Amino acid sequence: MSNSPVRAQAKGAERVSAEGNSAVGEHGVSKRVKASNRKAEGSRSAESVPSAKAVEPVAAAKAAKVSKPVAVAKPAKVSKPAKPAKVAAPVKVAGSAKPESRLAMVRRARKINRELAEVFPYAHPELDFRNPFELLVATVLSAQTTDLRVNQTTPALFAKYPTPEDLAAAVPEEVEELIRPTGFFRAKTRSIMGLAAALRDEFDGEVPGRLEDLVKLPGVGRKTAFVVLGNAFGVPGITVDTHFMRLVRRWKWTEQEDPVKIEAEIAEIFPKSEWTMLSHRVIFHGRRICHARKPACGACPITHLCPSYGEGETDPEKARKLLKYEMGGFPGQRLDPPPGYPGRPAPPLGASG
Repeated sequence: MSNSPVRAQAKGAERVSAEGNSAVGEHGVSKRVKASNRKAEGSRSAESVPSAKAVEPVAAAKAAKVSKPVAVAKPAKVSKPAKPAKVAAPVKVAGSAKPESRLAMVRRARKINRELAEVFPYAHPELDFRNPFELLVATVLSAQTTDLRVNQTTPALFAKYPTPEDLAAAVPEEVEELIRPTGFFRAKTRSIMGLAAALRDEFDGEVPGRLEDLVKLPGVGRKTAFVVLGNAFGVPGITVDTHFMRLVRRWKWTEQEDPVKIEAEIAEIFPKSEWTMLSHRVIFHGRRICHARKPACGACPITHLCPSYGEGETDPEKARKLLKYEMGGFPGQRLDPPPGYPGRPAPPLGASG
């Protein structure tokens, strides 16, 4: 029994030795030492590089900041698309669903001319004259005034200066005083005295019957020349005055604004034989019914042919009150109207009409 403690100690030593041998690796280093070394290295690297578990919370936190619920802005109200600029629509007349063709426009234009011929069979130049010279002077004086005012002024002028030679030799101040009622009397005096001198010096005191000669005279343009040619010489011409320009555009015969271009386009629509009377009819209609500011649409005889119907007064009773000259029961513009004129002659200057 005395040997039992010794044996126990020996066995304990053997177990320790066995355990010690089992903890040594093939290089003679204790596995426990290696393990401890690995733990030490791991702790050092943990100080410099965060572990995966440590990174995950950080990344999650950053992600949380980014993906943090943000108040989503309400979608901005989408503005309505801007309305396109107005483009002139194709002409539609008399309830037609189709745009008007060139051929249809020409037919409509000619029909308007025919119907105006029935409404104004007495259409004529509204300037009083007895010869080409008086018509030429009166037409120059009609700029920026009415034919009525010219007709009230020229009797005294032609009584004193009946020929180009007489007018060319006149005293300018005396001529100015005679034509003062027509306005712009100084400029007009220079024009009519200048053209009188040109007629005297270049045309033997006679008014020429050619367009190229007339437009060379002072104060004479194409409009004035065609008035003289058409009404004193019987040479067809289109007179493009303010009334004519307004109406042919309202009727969609042309979109031009330049008088020469308007003249050219209208000349393509109508035969040459109609040019002079067409001008009279259109101007008559513009002065009496289709006014610039208040067209009398409700009293117009060609509304079924007009693409601009409704621009003016459409009530028949109100429209009738807008009619002028003989259409409204008033005196016309001529003191000496031609035979067949249905209205009353205009009163002389200074007389109550």
